[in-house]
Amino acid sequence: MRSKGSLLRELPVLIIVALLVSLFIKSFVVQFFYIPSGSMENTLQIQDRVAVNRLPFTSHHISRGDVVVFRDPANWLPEITDTSSTPLIAKIKSGLVGVGILPNPAKQYLVKRAIGIAGDHVICCTKDGKLTVNGTPITEPYIFKGNVPSDMNFDVTVPKDKIWVMGDHRGASADSRYHQDDINKGMVPLSRVTGRVFAIIWPLKNAAYIPQIDVVK
Repeated sequence: MRSKGSLLRELPVLIIVALLVSLFIKSFVVQFFYIPSGSMENTLQIQDRVAVNRLPFTSHHISRGDVVVFRDPANWLPEITDTSSTPLIAKIKSGLVGVGILPNPAKQYLVKRAIGIAGDHVICCTKDGKLTVNGTPITEPYIFKGNVPSDMNFDVTVPKDKIWVMGDHRGASADSRYHQDDINKGMVPLSRVTGRVFAIIWPLKNAAYIPQIDVVK
């Protein structure tokens, strides 16, 4: 049976190991994100916490239909300044960022669905209002009820190492469609993709697995 003194001596080592494991998980396996807006309703709700697969192959092998988290590619979001936190709360937040429980506020993130991947020709819309990918009308069962696939026309070809993204709540998502005049022409570089959302973990009433959906049938 271990003595109390022995446990106290081992505690710093256990804490360091726990932090290293947490940092490894954050860097290579899973990271957690908070959903601040309704642009992905009803797949994701405001204030949901989601788990993102960060395995290295994921960011470089995005499939059509994947829900992905990515760093702001070209000033899509306004700069955030947090002036509400006390010094103590700020330190706690910094610690949680360090171990991967909270995302880094200096790196703003978005969550959208990948509609087009490298080489895809994506057009809106057909006579019956559907998007087409490489000439094939796509099925989008996840679109927010009452929304159309897009309220603006576009005709884009996705270049290598980029993706074209759109929110499921098309009427409330400033996605690739609205940033075609930026340096990436509305595309998101794969280098900015953190990973694929695979689960909602909080609140418990919303907990669910987020499946991969092939939008081209």
